Amino acid sequence: MRFPNQSLFNMKKIIFFLSVMLFSAAYSQVQKVEPAFWWSEMKNPELQLLVYGKNIENFQPEFSGSIKIKEVKKVENPNYLFITVDTQNIQPGIFKLSFKNGSKTVSTIKYEFKQRQQHSSQRSGFTSEDVMYLIMPDRFANGNPKNDNTPDTAEKADRSNKDGRHGGDIAGIIKNLDYLQELGVTTLWNTPLLEDNEPVTSYHGYAQSDYYKIDPRYGTNEDYKNLADELHKRKMKLVMDYVTNHWGSKSWIIKDLPSKDWIHYWNGGENGFKRSNYRMTTQFDTNAAKIDAENCMDGWFDTTMPDMNQSNPMVVNYMAQNAIWWIEYAGLDGLRVDTYSYNDKKGIADWTKRITDEYPNLNIVGEVWMHDQAQMSYWQKDSKIAAIEGYNSYLPSVMDFTLHDALGQVFHENEGWDSGMQRVYDNFANDFLYPNINNILVFAENHDTSRFNHIFPKVEDYKLAMSLILTVRGIPQLYYGSEIGMAGDKGKGDGDIRRDFPGGWIGDSQNAFAASGRTKEQNEYFDFTKKLLNWRKTNEAIHNGKTLHYIPNNNVYVYFRYTDNKRVMVVINNNKENQSLDLKRFSEGIKNFKKGKDIISDRNFDLKTNLSVPAKSSLVLELN
Repeated sequence: MRFPNQSLFNMKKIIFFLSVMLFSAAYSQVQKVEPAFWWSEMKNPELQLLVYGKNIENFQPEFSGSIKIKEVKKVENPNYLFITVDTQNIQPGIFKLSFKNGSKTVSTIKYEFKQRQQHSSQRSGFTSEDVMYLIMPDRFANGNPKNDNTPDTAEKADRSNKDGRHGGDIAGIIKNLDYLQELGVTTLWNTPLLEDNEPVTSYHGYAQSDYYKIDPRYGTNEDYKNLADELHKRKMKLVMDYVTNHWGSKSWIIKDLPSKDWIHYWNGGENGFKRSNYRMTTQFDTNAAKIDAENCMDGWFDTTMPDMNQSNPMVVNYMAQNAIWWIEYAGLDGLRVDTYSYNDKKGIADWTKRITDEYPNLNIVGEVWMHDQAQMSYWQKDSKIAAIEGYNSYLPSVMDFTLHDALGQVFHENEGWDSGMQRVYDNFANDFLYPNINNILVFAENHDTSRFNHIFPKVEDYKLAMSLILTVRGIPQLYYGSEIGMAGDKGKGDGDIRRDFPGGWIGDSQNAFAASGRTKEQNEYFDFTKKLLNWRKTNEAIHNGKTLHYIPNNNVYVYFRYTDNKRVMVVINNNKENQSLDLKRFSEGIKNFKKGKDIISDRNFDLKTNLSVPAKSSLVLELN
């Protein structure tokens, strides 16, 4: 076509080329692609790539090779494209993902599909055969002081500030894995290690700013994978603390949302903020007002933690792919999900099912902080209570907060109708409510509660609690430092219950990671815990046995854990006086066994006579 005015033709040509250059300058490269890579042979063949770049929506994506693009989705924000591809039958390799403006290629990046590890989908998760050890990484050990401060993270290390960054990291954990192995731990749960770039109080990690990046103050993604590998060499397991309910206010996605409906906003709230009412019962209360349920699920957990909208399928899909990516990349053995019951019910169930469909044997435990067994059991997979309204969370495991509540009181109490060891008995009396009673997490404390050794500063009470936690049904969880008597008062703030482990930092006056560095009392705590944990590893009656228990008498609780081949009798004497037990009462549990060996003291006991139990002590008897 000829233009009658050549100057006009030249002007249009110049404008055209300028527009191409402008687009290219505005979008010289893709800034982010998430996930950064994927694997072939996944059960779910659909992969949705989040692509981020300036005005990316103006360009048409195109994959090389056999990769088929099923859908290209644009959202409110022009800086995002969501590209759904079909990965079925894709062979491992590197492919080109191009972005075109008409027939012209504006930008090209490489995208890799990796070879999946053999039997990855059938990986085993943590079970009742395990003992989980909870670490707050910033407070455990500083293995690499060089990463205490990094240029791209806001909060700098200040060990003098109990609410600040102290410098613990992945290298510090790896350095002390032999300590954990000696103790008898089989599974490690770290509070979140992903980047949390809040300017203050970022050490806890629950306000995450990048879901595909380990916080550089902890190390790198490769360091995290190395942690899993080092654990696996020791036949130990790694559990990731995953947060679905909220992200951090400094998240790069929160700062430039794909669309407003990725988070919840509240009219009149500053920057969309309105705090949750934290009333989780509204999730299933048939009498609850709709606005109260919305105030729980859609309110923000805290000012720096925007509430994610799990009723948006794109949000759920992003989180599901991210969790699967970490499981596959790092070789994880399970997830612990923070604030599970604050999420949108359907959305979090979809998320959970996506993961367990991909990994049928992987375990996921959800934090359901409630104080009633019926309410907690509602959230466990295949709950008959939840089924009344047609709901299934697909969540394999929940945390036994009612047992935690009981343990926070019983060792100061005398026996009563609902006090002393009767509290513990009553907790187990409601086990029938749970679909899978062996798959619940039992604990005396965690990173959000007062330390058990603060509430009960005597080692005798610690021994009673551990004798119970490590022999009842479920998966026991310990909190770092409890095994050396570490204390902390929740009333003094979170920093007090998250103290530094002594010996984790160069220059510490004491090194409690070594027996020679511990005090006599600390070694008493440690040796008792070590003995129980290592014995527990091989006892099938404790792992998967049934429970037979007896109503407490004189503040003495007796129960049996048993299989066809193994039987253990546990006696918890919470009385301040010595007690003599008439064993005829326990004949149903003792059966025809004549003797029992106490695994704590290595003493043998004759089961044909009365059993003497010293004040404030326990017996864990293997019957023979």
